[in-house]
Amino acid sequence: MFIIGGLILLVVIFGSIATLAAGKYTTRQWFDLIIFGVALGGIYALIALGYTLVYGILRMINFAHSEVFMAGPFTAYFLADAWGRSGFLDENPVLGLLLIFLLSMVISVAVAILLERVAYRPLRFAPRLVPLITAIGASFFLQYFFRGLYGPNIKVYPDIPALTGDITVGDLKVTYLQLLVIVAAAAMMIGLQIFIQRSRTGKAMRAVAEDKQTAALMGINVDNIIVITFLLGGALAGAAGVLYALMFKQVAFNMGFIPGIKAFTAAVLGGIGNVPGAMVGGLFLGVIESVGPSLFLDGLGIPAPYQLKDAIAFTLLVLVLIFRPTGILGEKLAEKKA
Repeated sequence: MFIIGGLILLVVIFGSIATLAAGKYTTRQWFDLIIFGVALGGIYALIALGYTLVYGILRMINFAHSEVFMAGPFTAYFLADAWGRSGFLDENPVLGLLLIFLLSMVISVAVAILLERVAYRPLRFAPRLVPLITAIGASFFLQYFFRGLYGPNIKVYPDIPALTGDITVGDLKVTYLQLLVIVAAAAMMIGLQIFIQRSRTGKAMRAVAEDKQTAALMGINVDNIIVITFLLGGALAGAAGVLYALMFKQVAFNMGFIPGIKAFTAAVLGGIGNVPGAMVGGLFLGVIESVGPSLFLDGLGIPAPYQLKDAIAFTLLVLVLIFRPTGILGEKLAEKKA
């Protein structure tokens, strides 16, 4: 495996050198790719935090989290479409966007808590494989529930006039939409970190993640902490879904699958169960996915390299699992011996 990983790294290095030596891309093009990657990475990080929070508390992978993410864009689509037609968004863009975010987060939170109560809580003491299979089943159920509710067709997310401008400094340009995505994602990630580190509930979450039984003996309501964990993950996923819909302008019943898998990849890259690691992993994956096709593949003469961006993301996961299985910020913990 190390030999395969080493060969992949050599190919990446060779392709990067060839691309840079050719001088095919301008400074502005590289800047545009990086900014897009940071915005995309912020979205991945928000979704990845849901995976890592649940894993940190329950030691399970919530593969239905991608459908919690999907609930946000569907809510946002119908609100934006209705308010756009009525003129409310044009007259009150800030209030309209804020309400879209809040209501989408509420729906995603409702889906996340429903999953916890119906699908996961009855299986809390079951073997680990059982909730994992349940999560996969819940994921498919929610996908086809939304398909039956809203239909199989892709819906085009309406443009929001307030986000169509850009900021230009010299030859470099950042759109209002990219700025919104980056600032919103950064604010939520910083807010979550402060909440976990400094609030009483956050300290209780860390205690439950460390040892549920001891935390319960200390008077912490473990069930409530688990619900709060799903609430936080659902809220972040809902917000990420709105940002994703704003960037890519499409909403579909199966839209959560690929971003969800990539966000899980980001969580593994950073160290599953590690909150700062999920943030770093998401940003790193977003930038690599955006810059990688032009940097790694174009120099190798591969046609239409951007179509292989998903392959780059999952190749990165393979490399990390080969060379650092615990992730970028993960730590190897000693296992308890019987």
